[in-house]
Parts: sequence; structure tokens; C-alpha cells
Amino acid sequence: MNRVYIETYGCTMNKGDTEIMIGYLGDLYTEDMDKADIVIVNSCGVKIQTERKILRRINELCNSKKVIVAGCLPKINPESIDERVYGILDPQSVHRIREIIDKVSKGERVKIFSENTDKSFLKKKRKGITAIIPISEGCTGKCAYCGTKLARGNLLSFDFEKLVEEAREVVNNGYKEILLTSQDTGCYGFDKGHTLPELLNRITDIEGKFRIRVGMMNPDNVLKILDDLIEAYRSEKIYKFLHIPVQSGDDYILKKMRRNYTVDDFEYIVNRFRKEIKNIAICTDIIVGFPGESEENFQNTVELIKRIRPDKINVTRYSIRPNTEAAKMKQVYGWVKKERSRAMHKLRMEIGYEKNKKYVGKKHEVLITEEGKRNMVGKMFNYKSVVLNGNIGEFKVVKIKKAAPTYLMAV
Repeated sequence: MNRVYIETYGCTMNKGDTEIMIGYLGDLYTEDMDKADIVIVNSCGVKIQTERKILRRINELCNSKKVIVAGCLPKINPESIDERVYGILDPQSVHRIREIIDKVSKGERVKIFSENTDKSFLKKKRKGITAIIPISEGCTGKCAYCGTKLARGNLLSFDFEKLVEEAREVVNNGYKEILLTSQDTGCYGFDKGHTLPELLNRITDIEGKFRIRVGMMNPDNVLKILDDLIEAYRSEKIYKFLHIPVQSGDDYILKKMRRNYTVDDFEYIVNRFRKEIKNIAICTDIIVGFPGESEENFQNTVELIKRIRPDKINVTRYSIRPNTEAAKMKQVYGWVKKERSRAMHKLRMEIGYEKNKKYVGKKHEVLITEEGKRNMVGKMFNYKSVVLNGNIGEFKVVKIKKAAPTYLMAV
């Protein structure tokens, strides 16, 4: 019997796909790579730096194991994958993992691509106290730079009642944290006559003490559900955490990116949430060096960040993704992208530290979610990370003693 090990890269959705594969692998799965005959690399292709790291790893693994590449890379950049790889599996085929394992075990080389699948009906094998629940796959956007769209396709919202049932099941089984995930949670249900606030209201009605983290949602879709979304966020079961990527603070660049909203739209959403939901933590994403971004365009982004002062900023240097519109545009020099990335990172850390200092000396309830390097790590009411002592799954009131730009300490 061939044993199987999985390495996972990228987003929460990918981690959820790995839980599905483990669910279908059953006894074939091992957490010890040395005991594995076959290694599945659940890949990410969102940016070139991550892709290069994964390709190096695939090359290394091919020297000693039979390798199957799953995830987004087989659709974003299939030509880059080592020819020694035995199997290719796209994100829509994770439930067919036994099929590909059977063939690879016999020495066959195989590629499995499928139509979009409602993953709410698929088996999952979880551990810990956090349950990842994918609510949809694909999106409604056509961003000029995005390779993920090539991998995940158009929006397919998963079955509404099945998602509510899955959430009830994980709470009844002792899970304390639910991560609702997709490429864009904000457009959930647009293809099925439902909305994200409807889903949140049904899940928060479930009895028990647990927390829900709502995954990333794009501004144009948030605008369509804003009032109902704010009302849903009032539930104490939802982390007061809004991940809303602006990508650029310049309307010209947003138009080139095909982002379908303006800077004013983004600011309106953030200001509404801050007015209605006390101490909400705002997380946003910035791409620096998008094709055609001038120094003035970049400075407009800097000024937006200084006005909004998000709690967290994910900064990415633009990188070409094959078969995207932006790949054909005139590119910004690498050294310019590097300088802008450094400047944005410095600003990010300054704002993060300033925001987090306000929590020092105050008491907050924290849900302990995982082991850190020396202590435990948990989440506050607004999803800020806290280093503390205690047991996984415990809700614990602690006094914040120290702040860092990206986390708090209670020890």
C-alpha cells in the first residue's frame, strides 16, 4: 500500500482543499514524509516568488518520491512543472485523489481536471479546534493581473443549507473557530439567490460559544450587501475583522487593474464599518509596481494608507502571471518595485505598532487556537493575534502586556 504525504502552500482555500484530500485518502495518508511513497504538493501560483519556491521544492522531491502536483499551479503555469511529476490534479478534482493515487501507484502518469464541484458535499478530515469551511469557488471579477481566476474559474456558490449544516456539525463536534473562505466571500450566493449576510445570520444562530472569521471580500461586492453585512457583523460570534483589499490608492491604476470600484468606494466602506462596529480591525492588500504605476500613482496609495491607517496591510510586489492581461502591459522596473515595497512595508509596520499599542494594559478575552514557538497563540475579538499561556480551545481573559507591529503579548 502506497502511503501519501501532502505539502500545502498558499491560501486558506488551499488548506481546505488539503483537508478534503485527507478525508478521501483515509488510511493512505501519513503525516511522516519519510514513510510516504507519494508526495502531493498542493500548490499556489498567485505570485512568482511563491511559484519559484514551489517549483524548487517539486524538483527536489522528484529526486526521491513520486510527486503529484495539485492546487492552482497546474492551471496557472502548467509548462513550469517538472516533467518528472507523475500526476496533475486541478482544484476542482480534489475529491478524485484516490483515483489518481491508484494510477500513480502503478507507475502511470496521469492528469485529472474536473468541472466545478460543490465542495460542501465532500468529505473533510480536520484537526485542532479550527474548521475551514469553503463557501464558494471562483469569483465574479476579471482582474487584469490575477492568475487565480484561471485556476478557480467563475463563481460557484456552495449549497446554502449544506453550509449551515456543516457549521452546526463542526460546532457540535467541539470546534471553536470557523474560517469561512473562498476567492471572494463578498459575492457568495450571487449565482444562487443568497447573500453572505444571510449565511452569517444562519450560522450565528447556531447554539454554542465559537468565533467566525469572514474571509477576504472585494469592495465592489461589499457595496452590494453593505447594510446587511454591517448588521450581521454585530453578532459577538463574528470576529470584528474586515479583510477588504484595495490594491491601489489611485483610480487610474484601479481601472487598469479592472477592479470595478474607486478609492472613494473603498474609503466609504471602511468609514461605515468603523462608525458602526467598534474597534473593528481593517486588513487590506496593496500591490506595488503594477504596470504603468507612476511615482504619483504610488504616492496616492501611500496617502490613502496614511488616511485609512489599516491594522494590517499585505504588501505584494507585482509579478507577471502568464496568460493575464497585465502580462502584456509595459512593466515597472524591478528596482522601483523593490523601493516601493520597502516604503510600504515600513509604513505598514509603523501603523501596526501604533494601532496595537492602544491595547496594552487592557483586558481582553482570547480564544487560544494554536501552539506558537514558545507559547500559545490566540485571537482577540477582532482577530488580532495574542501570544499567551493556556490550552488550545480555551477562551481566556488576559491582560495585554506588550505590543509589536503584527501581534500582542500577554506573557
